[in-house]
Amino acid sequence: MSDPAITRIGVAIDIPEPWGSALTRRRAEAGDPQAAWTPAHVTLLGPTEVAADALPAIEKHLEEIASAQPAFTVHLRGTGTFRPVTDVVFVALAQGISECELLAEAITRSEDVRRDTRFPYHPHVTVAQDVPADALDAVFDDLAGFSARFEVASFTLFSHGGEGPWRPRRDFPLGS
Repeated sequence: MSDPAITRIGVAIDIPEPWGSALTRRRAEAGDPQAAWTPAHVTLLGPTEVAADALPAIEKHLEEIASAQPAFTVHLRGTGTFRPVTDVVFVALAQGISECELLAEAITRSEDVRRDTRFPYHPHVTVAQDVPADALDAVFDDLAGFSARFEVASFTLFSHGGEGPWRPRRDFPLGS
């Protein structure tokens, strides 16, 4: 991505401590190189290229969405997989699914962030991707009993310059 008029963004719900670092660490242990660049999260808008000059309008759009959504509870429980379609193992949401779906759908209503997606939206926390089958199986088994419950009070707009980690750009408090 070398065009300064274009930037890459994403919108996500961070997984709080102590669970966030534990899930990111387990992803790294599986050999997933994305663990070094992407902390544990629930994606609301995956990596999307947008016009850099559209960022103020995108932020205004995200403010409006956040203010209309009250805080909610997410309960992460157990594992799932998208195999054989894609080599992904994830921690599943047992609670908070519909709230994440509503947020994700509202975010993509903006002309500035429309994107074609290969798959329907399914909120989850990726814990292994594109690693050997035995590593996927091990993560699936290791985290099968995982459980965490937390309040979601905001979501975050991230940006990515093409190298290094995703950087938080701004938090959007819910119900404000």
